[in-house]
Amino acid sequence: MILRAEHVLLPDGWHDDVTVEVAGGRVLRISSGSGPAPDLTLDGRVVPGFVDTHVHGGGGASFSTTDRDEVRTVVETHARGGTTTTMASLVTAEIGVLVEQVRTLVPLVRSGELAGIHLEGPFLSEQRCGAHDPALLVDPSPDRLEPLLDAAQGTLAMVTLAPERPHATEAVRRLREAGVRVAVGHTTADEQLAARTVEAGATVATHLFNAMSPVHHREPGPIPFLLTDPRVVVELIADGAHVHDDVLAMAVAAAGPDRVALVTDAMAAAGRPDGDFRLGALTVRVRDRVARLVDADGVEGSIAGSTLTMDGALRRVAGLRGQSLASASLMASTTPARVHHLEGAGRLAEGARADLVQLDDQLGVRAVLRAGRALQTMA
Repeated sequence: MILRAEHVLLPDGWHDDVTVEVAGGRVLRISSGSGPAPDLTLDGRVVPGFVDTHVHGGGGASFSTTDRDEVRTVVETHARGGTTTTMASLVTAEIGVLVEQVRTLVPLVRSGELAGIHLEGPFLSEQRCGAHDPALLVDPSPDRLEPLLDAAQGTLAMVTLAPERPHATEAVRRLREAGVRVAVGHTTADEQLAARTVEAGATVATHLFNAMSPVHHREPGPIPFLLTDPRVVVELIADGAHVHDDVLAMAVAAAGPDRVALVTDAMAAAGRPDGDFRLGALTVRVRDRVARLVDADGVEGSIAGSTLTMDGALRRVAGLRGQSLASASLMASTTPARVHHLEGAGRLAEGARADLVQLDDQLGVRAVLRAGRALQTMA
């Protein structure tokens, strides 16, 4: 296939009138100016396909399932928002349940439909559990960690844990030994414990600001350290509900786009109208696109994931003070792909997978190609 792009974002910046030759699902050659007659012409702006490394569901479906068709519904829903590379995040459940869910996902990672598995629980703090069932949270002891590693068969990409839990430091080292990235999140840790956990091998901050001790000028907590340490990449949920735009702008300015990974943390309601949904064993109510836990009496509580897709995150961050579409694209594609060693994803370059998103003037998605194949075309 030969593509002609009017304005395309390459690793060294924007280029006009670019020809992209695709063979075997990968970019064979990129050239400027006139060339062979194109099979497809993409006007507007073209950016690399988005990479979402923290997402739980969408389209009314969830990754926390043993139904592979349900998993594919989530992937297809987020593809309509420009995501061409997806890691499946699992919410807290009993270890045996997680083992079965992981086993369901393994073949889809092997086939390339998913880029890996992320366990956001169950090794989290009860005090900062967010939308995770506190009754199911446990310590990352070897008898709980090893069955999950065995079930994943090398497909486990990331585990979020609270450093204050017993066995956490040993778990960080064991996970790193197994090639799994460790994220600090859902935690009451202070700045010193956060630093020790990074020294032990943690490299990611799970949705910075959310479900962790807040910043105080005399008791900083983990956020300033995670935000400024060059070894750590911070996730940010740019939906306008989880983090105020001014705080988003501050965080990006402090860390830089090469240390920020935009994530959706989306649950089943993404791509669906407002209503009631499930997140693991918990009930979630969505009003005005904000998801919150709801108890048996109908009382709404904490934010429970998002209804975001990555195109929405891109638009919000591109409009922040001091940011641009190019820097937002870096955070939505290139940085998460680099951090998670997702070969061929997150950039438009010779040898990379031919993943791209065509945007209109309002940065809405017009078309999505994954490995050179059209996934979504918008009227």
